[in-house]
Amino acid sequence: MILTDLLERNAERYGDDTALIELNPIHDDAKNLSWQEYELVETGHASHYRRELTWWAFDERANRFARLLADKGVRPGDKVAVWLMNCIDWLPIYFGILKSGAVAVPLNFRYTSEELAYCLDLSDAATLVFGSEFLERVGSVKQELTGIGTYIFVGMDVPDYADSFEGLIGGYAPTRPDVRISEEDDAAIYFSSGTTGFPKAILHTQASLMSAAVTEQTHHGQTKDDVFLLIPPLYHTGAKMHWFGSLMSGGKAIILKGTSPKWVLEAASSEKATIVWLLVPWAQDILDAIDDGDVNLDALDLSRWRLMHIGAQPVPPSLIKRWKQQFPHHAYDTNYGLSESIGPGSVHLGVENILKVGAIGKAGHRWQTKIVDEDGRETPWGEVGELIVKGPGVMKEYYKDPEATATALKDGWLYTGDMAREDEEGFIYLVDRKKDVIISGGENIYPVQIEDFMRKNETIKDIAVIGVADRRLGEIAAAIIELKEGVRATEEDMEAFAQGLPRYKRPRRIIFDKVPRNPTGKIEKPKLRRQYNAEAIVAKETEIGEGDA
Repeated sequence: MILTDLLERNAERYGDDTALIELNPIHDDAKNLSWQEYELVETGHASHYRRELTWWAFDERANRFARLLADKGVRPGDKVAVWLMNCIDWLPIYFGILKSGAVAVPLNFRYTSEELAYCLDLSDAATLVFGSEFLERVGSVKQELTGIGTYIFVGMDVPDYADSFEGLIGGYAPTRPDVRISEEDDAAIYFSSGTTGFPKAILHTQASLMSAAVTEQTHHGQTKDDVFLLIPPLYHTGAKMHWFGSLMSGGKAIILKGTSPKWVLEAASSEKATIVWLLVPWAQDILDAIDDGDVNLDALDLSRWRLMHIGAQPVPPSLIKRWKQQFPHHAYDTNYGLSESIGPGSVHLGVENILKVGAIGKAGHRWQTKIVDEDGRETPWGEVGELIVKGPGVMKEYYKDPEATATALKDGWLYTGDMAREDEEGFIYLVDRKKDVIISGGENIYPVQIEDFMRKNETIKDIAVIGVADRRLGEIAAAIIELKEGVRATEEDMEAFAQGLPRYKRPRRIIFDKVPRNPTGKIEKPKLRRQYNAEAIVAKETEIGEGDA
């Protein structure tokens, strides 16, 4: 069985039942809404645009898009890139690509034009499906996108070089195209990055995608009655693979186009959500909003909400303790995974292990884990080593990068690059990362990219970017800057220079200091992390002490 079989099964069994709901807060820019009619809903607490899709309409729309792609010359194995913000058409488009036998290539909505061009070239994409939010970025590099033969635009005001998704899709038959697809066929390319800069292309098969659906439903027990509130971006394996539990069960999902505490809680209330997956900063914001009186829980109906789970970054135990005080009836869970392991689930805490908060858990359903030393030998429990995983969702390869593939995959085991330890009960705790990736609010930030950009500033002699602990985002990027002899510069000067970076990559903290290097010339980042994270802890404790006084 493959993933598209599940969609067709749901259309047959639950055709008239709602599959997807899109909620668009009323303050969103109305020009970004598609021409299709939205229902304006007044909940008593707020207003929003609401749009539904049944399982039958979902499947039909995917079939139509698969036929549209075939008519545009897309053949099995071809690469089709998707650059869209979360919307109700995201998943039908994704499944249409899979039904056509092509390989789906989701793109991060934060990519710059340069990153877009790089990823399209690396993945061999020949078709780009994109929305109005990306018109300027696509247009600025269109002359360089020589591999893209077809542009399909989702939204109004279609550019003259693109075909209209809405204008064309209705002209194709709603039945499944006659394309043979096997579990071994390539299905999707997701992007990840190391500390060296631009992303790697991670290739997964149909069997890998299907394994994610099985793992997710096994871990969280989704049923037809569950309602999943989907907030994170669908380009990422995390959000989509958690939604696969709804696909397995035929349950309803709400795509919320907004992350404010007010909108999350009101959506959960109005749509009777039972499962909500959050990132650490969103959970932090919700609790802060409740404490500050910005939301009134007594006016909301959250009685059906049964599970809150968090992924994408380490979870502070203090946050979960605080959450359980506010929502004692919620089960809590966390998952660990990588895009290389088809997202969350290779390690799983389990709702029954609430006392182990702080651990990422044990091997997930149908997964194996080991913690090994530099020679690949298992370490005794309690000792730190590299976490490696093995299971049905391990990537096929880094596309067009055999050297990186050979480094990451050994005898079927995926070497994660994360340092971890295992306690006497077999629970795994992350300790550090071999790579210098900073995870801030669930987004990966790569220090080398920031360092390379900031070095263009002629006042900078040396720079090191590290992650510093942050209560809300988990980590923030801090830039330790060593100025040239006799040069003066301020934090404001550096912040102004950093405006040339995408917002999420800009250093949140500027520190003027010497950048230590070892005898071989390498920056001693572990030393910097110890120093500045210790200072952050002391500063926080001082702040708390003064507040208590």
